[in-house]
Amino acid sequence: MPQTYSFSEPERFVAGTVGEPGQRTFFLQARDGQRLATVLLEKEQVQALAERMDELLDQVVRRTGGSAPVPALPPDEVDDTDPLDQPIDSEFRVGTMTLSWDNDEGRVVVEAYATGEEDEPLQEDEPPPDRDVLVVSMTGTAARAFAKRAHALVAAGRPSCPLCALPLDPEGHVCPRQNGYMRRQEE
Repeated sequence: MPQTYSFSEPERFVAGTVGEPGQRTFFLQARDGQRLATVLLEKEQVQALAERMDELLDQVVRRTGGSAPVPALPPDEVDDTDPLDQPIDSEFRVGTMTLSWDNDEGRVVVEAYATGEEDEPLQEDEPPPDRDVLVVSMTGTAARAFAKRAHALVAAGRPSCPLCALPLDPEGHVCPRQNGYMRRQEE
C-alpha cells in the first residue's frame, strides 16, 4: 500500500546535500513538529524544481496583478541555511514530481512520487499510480525561500571548465576541447 507523507505549511521544507562537491547526495526534507520526511533525488531534479517554482510564482504574480500573497523576492528573515535535520533516512527515491498553484488556498503544492519500475510520461492531472508520495503545501513566501536555497545549493557544486563547461574535479579533468589533455583547476 503506497504511503503518503503530507505536510500542509511545514515548519521547514528544504533541499539539502550530504557529501563533498562531485560526490554529493541530494535530498528534499519536510519537517512539522516531530514529523520528518526525507526523500532522495538528483541534482537536476532540485534545479528543475527551483526553476519551475520561480516561474510558477512569477506567473501567479502576473496573472493576479500583484494581488497574490507572493513576494517578488524572499524576505531575508526566512533564509534557511541550516543543515538537513538528523537523522537523514530517505523514505524513497523521487521519480516524478508535480508542481501546482492552489488558487483556493493561495499555496504552492509540490508532489514528489517514488520511482516506479517504469516512469512513463503522465497525462496532465494524472498522478502516478500506486507509489509513495511526499506532498507539501506552502505559502508563496516559503516557496520563494525554498527556490532561493535550492538555487544556491546547486550553484555550490564543482566549478565548470571555462573551455568545455564540464565540472572540474580538484585533480582536473580530461577536457575534450584540449584534445584529451588534462586540465587542472586553477588555484
